[in-house]
Amino acid sequence: MSRAPARIAPAPLLIPESAREIIDYALDRRAKLRELFRGFSSELLDADPYLIRAAKHHGRVSDRKCPVCRKEHLFELRYTFGDLLGQYSGRIKSHDEIEEMSQQVGEFQVYIVEVCIKCSWNHLIASYVMGDGIPRAIPRRLPTYE
Repeated sequence: MSRAPARIAPAPLLIPESAREIIDYALDRRAKLRELFRGFSSELLDADPYLIRAAKHHGRVSDRKCPVCRKEHLFELRYTFGDLLGQYSGRIKSHDEIEEMSQQVGEFQVYIVEVCIKCSWNHLIASYVMGDGIPRAIPRRLPTYE
């Protein structure tokens, strides 16, 4: 009689607040800017009005100036996505909220977008995975009163 292999329970990550699977989109950003300055594409300055509003009200002002208009500082938005976030997937979170979530959620993806509210430049600058690595059931949809 053969025995089934023993299942090994996943161990929690030692440092759940540390980002992993980091992707930097700097090369893509540089290529898009080169394309824009050569006059090939104007669709790069087409930030959705909701994205601009979100940047104004929920974004964090960065120390970098806009590479296109060079007048305004860029705003950074951090979007969180993941099955384990349930109905809260796709929301904008602050850095502190993301660190707190990393202690409570098994795994979720974070996307950082830079936005200029003056000229509508926007670009994905980085993405990474956060979470404590402990698998959990997907939460049920709860009523929200927002």
